[in-house]
Amino acid sequence: MNMSVSDLSVGCRFADYFAICGLDFDSGLEPDRLCGDNLHVSPLDRSYKGKILAHYPDNVQSNPFDEHAVCMLCLPAGLQFRTQKHSLEAKFHSFVVTRENASRYYGFSLIFYEEVRNRNICSAMHTLQAMYITELSSGQTPPGHRKNNGKESSRSLPRSFKLAPHSGAALTYYDVTKDKLYVAKSIALICQYPYVRVAQLFLENLYRSLPRQPGPGLSPESYVYNLLYEVPVPLPGQALRLYLPPAEPHLEPVPVVIRMPNLPEELPLLDYPLRVMFSTLGVECVVQLFTCVLLEHQVLIRSSDYSKLMLVAECMVSLLLPFTWAHVYVPILPAPLYHFLDAPVPFVMGLHADSAAVSGARNIALGSEAALCLVDIDKPDIQLPEELPVFPHRTAFIEELNHILDKHQIQRPETEPTKLGVPINGTSYKHMSDMSSSCTLPSGGLRRKHSFNDVLEWDESRPLNASPPGSPTRRAPRRLDALQRIVDIVKRTGVNIDQMDADSVMPVPKRGPLNDEEQYQEDARLNSAVRECFLNRFVNMFLAYENFIIQPDQDRDAWLSTRESMVNFDKASFLSDQPQRHRPFLSRFLETQMFATFIDNKIMASWGEYDANLQAFDHRVAITRRRAGESGPARGYSVWAGCAGGAGGEDAHAELEAGAPGERLPHRAAYYRAFPARLDPAALAPPPHSDRRTNSLKRIKNAKWQVKDCAPEMLLADIGRRLSTEVTSAAISQNHKAFVDKLLKECKSKTKRMLVEKMGTEETDLGLGSEVSITGVEESTMISSLCDLLERLWSHGVQHKMGKSALWMHLTNYQELEQCSNSTKPIDPNCLTPDLSSVGAEVEAQQQQGSPSGGRSRDSSRGGSRDSSRDRLSNKGTLERNVSQPNPLRPLPESLTFDMRNIQAMTDIKTEIGYARAWVRLSLEKKLLSKHLRELLADTTLLRSQYKKTAFLRCEEEREQFLYHLLTLNAVDYFCFTNTYPTTKLPYRVLIAPSRKASQTTANCWIAISGLHGDSTPKIPIPRNTNEFVFHHKNLGVLSTLRIGHDNSGLSPRWLLDQVYVRNEVTGHTYTFPCHRWLGSGVDDGSTERLLVAARARPRTPATPAVPAAAAAAAATHLSTSTIQHMIGDCVNAIVKWHYQSKRDKDANSLSVLLCGENGLVKCLEQAFLCGFKSSRLFGKNFFIWDYFAKVKEEFKMSLCDEPSPQAQASKCGVAYNCRQDQEHRAIWRCYCHLVDEISSAGRTLGKDGKFQLFICLSLREHWLHRMLVPMSLTRVTGEMYEEQSFLRKRGLLTFLRQILEPLDEFDIVLENSLTQGI
Repeated sequence: MNMSVSDLSVGCRFADYFAICGLDFDSGLEPDRLCGDNLHVSPLDRSYKGKILAHYPDNVQSNPFDEHAVCMLCLPAGLQFRTQKHSLEAKFHSFVVTRENASRYYGFSLIFYEEVRNRNICSAMHTLQAMYITELSSGQTPPGHRKNNGKESSRSLPRSFKLAPHSGAALTYYDVTKDKLYVAKSIALICQYPYVRVAQLFLENLYRSLPRQPGPGLSPESYVYNLLYEVPVPLPGQALRLYLPPAEPHLEPVPVVIRMPNLPEELPLLDYPLRVMFSTLGVECVVQLFTCVLLEHQVLIRSSDYSKLMLVAECMVSLLLPFTWAHVYVPILPAPLYHFLDAPVPFVMGLHADSAAVSGARNIALGSEAALCLVDIDKPDIQLPEELPVFPHRTAFIEELNHILDKHQIQRPETEPTKLGVPINGTSYKHMSDMSSSCTLPSGGLRRKHSFNDVLEWDESRPLNASPPGSPTRRAPRRLDALQRIVDIVKRTGVNIDQMDADSVMPVPKRGPLNDEEQYQEDARLNSAVRECFLNRFVNMFLAYENFIIQPDQDRDAWLSTRESMVNFDKASFLSDQPQRHRPFLSRFLETQMFATFIDNKIMASWGEYDANLQAFDHRVAITRRRAGESGPARGYSVWAGCAGGAGGEDAHAELEAGAPGERLPHRAAYYRAFPARLDPAALAPPPHSDRRTNSLKRIKNAKWQVKDCAPEMLLADIGRRLSTEVTSAAISQNHKAFVDKLLKECKSKTKRMLVEKMGTEETDLGLGSEVSITGVEESTMISSLCDLLERLWSHGVQHKMGKSALWMHLTNYQELEQCSNSTKPIDPNCLTPDLSSVGAEVEAQQQQGSPSGGRSRDSSRGGSRDSSRDRLSNKGTLERNVSQPNPLRPLPESLTFDMRNIQAMTDIKTEIGYARAWVRLSLEKKLLSKHLRELLADTTLLRSQYKKTAFLRCEEEREQFLYHLLTLNAVDYFCFTNTYPTTKLPYRVLIAPSRKASQTTANCWIAISGLHGDSTPKIPIPRNTNEFVFHHKNLGVLSTLRIGHDNSGLSPRWLLDQVYVRNEVTGHTYTFPCHRWLGSGVDDGSTERLLVAARARPRTPATPAVPAAAAAAAATHLSTSTIQHMIGDCVNAIVKWHYQSKRDKDANSLSVLLCGENGLVKCLEQAFLCGFKSSRLFGKNFFIWDYFAKVKEEFKMSLCDEPSPQAQASKCGVAYNCRQDQEHRAIWRCYCHLVDEISSAGRTLGKDGKFQLFICLSLREHWLHRMLVPMSLTRVTGEMYEEQSFLRKRGLLTFLRQILEPLDEFDIVLENSLTQGI
């Protein structure tokens, strides 16, 4: 049974105001100066000032009427005039106004044209037309008209006005004797909720149902009064039937049902069809636009249709759920507000496509276009901001959206993928970098990002659907790769399918055309499916966001007054759990205002102030977690099957019904010639307060609905209480046992999965080839899953959980007990590493316990006993502990509390969850996780005080198996701490080991270290009288290169350096940088600065002792040519493989090591150039390879400057004539000379070997090296300095050298800054 509206308590009415906008005949024709100087266009194309002619009621207290804003948005192009030659079709559009408190109200406007019967207005328009034509005929350019076509102006009437009607500019000509003049008028509704369909039907039918001739029909006042005062907004979960005007005056009112979604099960109201946006822009364009809005870029939307501007903006903002756009939001920008476009703040604005023609393209200026996203709806086309990161799982997201749209048979535009950044030059999107390539770069297949004024100017002279110059055009859709492969297989069987229709093979049911009501219902279902798809992305992305929220410890008012300066979210810990390829997007999104507002709303919810979007989001998060069960959060994306009626469009039974409109005017006019400028104020007066709707049945009805909509959790809790008495202790024990076994099984599977993924190709050797392939699973995601598992293990059976992290609670309790038992160890909270004296005390105590003789010297203690697990701490870039030469650095403590103090000193982490995860990552990287947890669980007293008897941690057998599984992770190397916290400031210890021959120097020495995070230290002065010191710097990552040098000052600056040790004092990774060369001018090669590369040698067995560096160098000078060929081939293969590796694997093998390492390409090429080199002492001086390079440069320069005749050239020049005439070789000569000069001027502190190394690296980067070999071999210098069997003189060896280096041209070799000397 339907209830009357009188039985309902409503929060607001359906519409607050009804307004009429148009021309005020009392004030006359007045140009709209706020729209800019538009005297350069015809009077019919100009904008004139409109006014609010009437609005009803006069005022609503909760929503004061803003006359200026409503008038601008009802007539966004100003007051327009037309003649019968123009299209006079009525057009509907909606708009939104944002108040100062960030709340919004919606407006709906219908613009139609009515004949002007006022002679004064017609005469004024005719006069303006005559003045305009006179100025054109006299050859004078009207003010503001700057268009110049290069021809002289004619003094006669323009030909365009003499042409036939309806052609070209003749449309803008008004003849008062022949033409009828029409003026725009708008009728509008101002509402609190965007029920677009109802508002559009009401305004269009109100205009159509106006009695134009005597006959039946209600007055406009009757329909307006009914909608303003008798139709409420339904409560959440309710449907209301109301009555709208009919399409013809003699028909009955049309019943329509509206519905308010029931949060949080359904999504907030969206009455705009997403179908139109996707069918207009396409899925790729929508996802790119969505990414720009999420990152709060400036978004400008252009279209020739005001309704599409509002539709795209509203749809895009609604898809942000649970986030809210908190910046400037003007979907329809009126002409008087064009100056807002240069605002230096994020915005979403809509600009009409005809704005440039009326106001001039140069009058529309933007503040900065680097961060602008420009979307043209009509083309469609999108121009993206610079360096836009990729939305997480973008490809899978697009496929999911396409599947939904295909299911609903939605057509999309087939545009060039390059336009939208999908495939570029045939490269799949998933192989692109984390940052989209800059749209301003002309190379790489991407078009130039055109300026906004360029786009406006093109539109003045180009068709609307034409593309900008140089932009990709539309093309036919390509077949998918998988489908094409299937087609090829079928063709090979002899079946001809070229003429076969796809629909005959796989018929798709096609539905017939839908009527308006059916289309609305279908749009509502599509809206719900698409919105749930978008929301599901955020649910899986922020499934555990509550763990990283920092709850305030003060009351609400105190927090509100200081929240701007407080940190409410642990961003560093949250990002550490995310895959590496998603961090560029997420790190920028976490800094946005919408995310900060989202976190603030979550904190406000603890004080009982709930946000509707947050409730819907948390509801879906809870359901997703419940579906995951005890197996932890799902890393994939599951589809949330939401209710399709959330948008209010389902054909639901209406619980409420508003009364049909009745005649308000007892003696209405017989008919109307035009829509009245003012309605009868008495008929539209608000009803008395005593006649307002009563609240008599509110309590009863609400109580009934509360029982119906009771949360399932409440019912389950009641059932659980009734069943609790029936459960026996034996059943409880059995359940706990099953749960413990399940956790242990999950631990085994996770550790095995991590091992298999890390070992890569060793999977088959280990007999795991039949396992499910996990290629591509991010290491950070797997470690995050391990952290989740540890948290669940430590949360099982805990007696009193204090804080969010049970693991960190256990660790801190253990730390407090340790401090109480040993209070002699001071803690320095200001440094990431504890006080060095305390570290030394810990180390010496450990050594005294491990050795019976306590009086060992310091040197012997350094090389004494070491834990075997410490030997395994070395990774690919670290110094191995079990090499023949012992590590002189004092070992770090391996205690659990030592690592805890390092974690507690990290300023980037704010939450207990973050501290626990950082500690797990650090312990895993140091291969001490199993050892630390064993030490933690060895304190049985603490364990029994915190955990129940049935807890997992108190089951000894399962606990031992769990620790054993964690111990297996020590077989592989992780950099999960080093790579996860790049902004943390860490201490590094440096130990310089000079040679005994010249261990002291009077010069001022310095070092600079570079790492794989792309950062390097400045020049760090080395303290005098000490070779060991500590410095602090932002996390450098895995160290790759080190520069060491001095200023060559003092009496004895020469310094013979053996090697340098650098240790990360937190992770314990130790790197050795071998040198074994002199530093100083006049000795060795004269270098005062050397580049050292981290040694990456694997451990040697005791049976194969290390070869001294001097012996290795001596042996290297006598290598055979075949050996050198094999060495060069191996180096080139390693570099090629490095470029094909994933980014994660590249971090473990730096390109700098492959180029400049001990067995790198530079060293191998050095052997090739030394082979057959005549390096005997001439005049008491050693010749270096760089000397040969310098002589070749001089000969090239002489050949370039000397221009003899062809006959004399062969005898005078050292280069063959036919080679010198070759333009390619001449270009190589110039490049060679330029490069040698740059190296000589930039590397003044480098020695000759250092300059040779720099030459090889730069020529490889510029792809010149293999092209320079042949011209170098043809010089006279080569014959003088090399023997016949050398690589540069023997044709076979030279061909090998050139061909083996040629494949490196395929790669863009990016060098570290430490290698290039700024060149």
